[in-house]
Amino acid sequence: MDQDWWRGSVTYQIYPRSFMDSNGDGIGDLTGITERLEYVAALGVDAIWLSPIFTSPMKDMGYDVSDYTDVDPSFGDLAGFDALVAKAHQLGLKVIIDQVISHSSDQHPFFAQSRSSRDDPKADWYVWAEPNPDGTPPNNWLAIFGGSSWEWDSRRRQYYFHNFLASQPDWNFHNPEVQDYLLSTMRFWLERGVDGFRLDTVNYYFHDRLLRDNACNYLPWAQSAVKPVDMQFCLFSKNQPENLGFLERIRALMDEYDARATVGEVGDSHMAIKLMGEYTSGKRLHMAYSFEMLGPDFTAAHFRSRIEAFFKGAPDGWPCWAFSNHDVPRHVGRWLPHAADQDALARQAAAMLLTFEGSVCLYQGEELGQVDTVLEFDELTDPDGITFWPEYKGRDGCRTPMAWNANAANAGFSRANKTWLPVKAPQQRRAVSVQDDDPDSVLNFYRQMLALRKSEGDLRDGDIRFLDLPEPVLGYERGDDFICLFNLSAGSVAAPISGKFTPLLTQAAKIADDEIGLGPNGFVIARKAGG
Repeated sequence: MDQDWWRGSVTYQIYPRSFMDSNGDGIGDLTGITERLEYVAALGVDAIWLSPIFTSPMKDMGYDVSDYTDVDPSFGDLAGFDALVAKAHQLGLKVIIDQVISHSSDQHPFFAQSRSSRDDPKADWYVWAEPNPDGTPPNNWLAIFGGSSWEWDSRRRQYYFHNFLASQPDWNFHNPEVQDYLLSTMRFWLERGVDGFRLDTVNYYFHDRLLRDNACNYLPWAQSAVKPVDMQFCLFSKNQPENLGFLERIRALMDEYDARATVGEVGDSHMAIKLMGEYTSGKRLHMAYSFEMLGPDFTAAHFRSRIEAFFKGAPDGWPCWAFSNHDVPRHVGRWLPHAADQDALARQAAAMLLTFEGSVCLYQGEELGQVDTVLEFDELTDPDGITFWPEYKGRDGCRTPMAWNANAANAGFSRANKTWLPVKAPQQRRAVSVQDDDPDSVLNFYRQMLALRKSEGDLRDGDIRFLDLPEPVLGYERGDDFICLFNLSAGSVAAPISGKFTPLLTQAAKIADDEIGLGPNGFVIARKAGG
C-alpha cells in the first residue's frame, strides 16, 4: 500500500448539495454522488473531497455541525456513505471528508450543556468571557460574517466567541478534553474507511488566552475592504502557536492507520505561506493550502513567488495548490480580463495548475470551464453574501448545481421543480453532455492533462525550477525532463528559449530554434531533448 499516495495527488472537490440529486428534492445527496463516481474516476484524479455531510441545521450549509458522527438526512444516511466509500475504492478513488472542528453548531448538545451553567461539566468546552464593566464585549475581535466575534448569552451572563456566525460557537481547544473528543470523532470516520480529512479553517483552532485586541491591518487594501474583519490584523483570534501541538496529535492519530492523509485550509492574508510551511513540516499535516492562488492576481511573478516562498520556507513541507473552491469566485471568471477566450483561459489554467510542484485540488465544474452563476439577491442562501450585498455577492455563485445534460431540466442535476440554487443557461450550455465527445473541449483537455501528469513522474514528483523570463511569461522546468511555458495575457509574446523540445500539449504556440511564440493564453508543455 502506497503510504505517500497524497504526494503529488490530484483531488476533486465535490460540493454534495450541488453534485447530483437522486431523490428529486432539489438537493444533491450521497446516492447521487455514488451514481456519478465513474465520471470522476474517468477524469483521472486520485481522490475526492466531500464538503460537509454531517448533521446540521444548515445555517452555513453544513459548516455548522450538530452531530459529527452521523449524516444529515438531506444527504442520506451512514449506509449510503458506506456505499459511496466502497464504490469509490472499487474505482481506485480515495475519499477525503471535511472536518469542521474549529467550531460547532449552537445546536450541538455540548453547546447546550456549556451555555446552561458555569458549573456544568462542559462549561469550559467553548470560549466564554466576562463583559467589560460597561457591558461591551471583552475585546475588538470581529467575525468573518460581520459584527463582533462575541455573542451575549443571558443564561451565563457572559459572551461566547464565534469566528463565523453567532450560531457557530468556537470550541475551546485549550481544554484537552475538547481535543480528545474531536479526535474521537475523526477516529469514527477513519474506522469507516475514509482515506483522509480536509481540515476546515485549520489555523483558527486556538485563540489567545489573554484575549488581547487584534491590531489594525497594515496592508494597503485594508481600509477599503468590504468586510470589517479585513481591516484587522488577526494576531490573537487565530494563528496561535499552541495549534502546532494539536496538529501533531492529529498526525499521531492518522499514523495509526495505513495510507491516510490530511490537508489543512489556512485562511490568512498576512502569513499564509509561512503557516502552510509550519503546518506541514515535522509530524503535522501532510498537506496544506491557502487562498494565495484563489484571488485576482494573475501574473508570472505572483505564481512564482508563492511557490518559491513555500519551498524555501518549508523544504520538508508539502503544499496543495488550487485555483477554485466553494468559497471563492471561479477562477475562469476571476481571470477573464487576462484572456482573449474563455475556453483558452480554462485550458491554460489547467495546464499550469497541473504542472505545479505539489498536490492539486480541483473543484467540481472547473473541468467544464464554468464561471460563477449570476444570482439575484432573493436567490441567495449564503449568509455571507446576504450580509455584504451588493459589494460582495457571497459564495452561492460558485456553488450552483453541476451541469450534466444541456437538454434536461436543471441540466440533469435534479428532477425537482425547484433546486436549492438555480441552474441557469450559461452554466447549462457548458454541460458534460456538450463537451464529452468534443475533442477540443475544456473537459477533454482536463482528461488529457490529468493523464499526462499521472503518466510522467517528473510532472507529479519532480522539483520545480523557474526560468527568468519577462512578464507576462511564466516558465519553469519540472524534474530533468520537462519545460513549461505560459503566456499569461491576451496578447502575443515571444519567449527566448533555446534547445530541442518535443511538445506534448500546446495551445497557440509556435516553436522555433531560438524562441517560442505564444499567442493569447498560449502555452507549451514539452519534453526536453534526451528527456
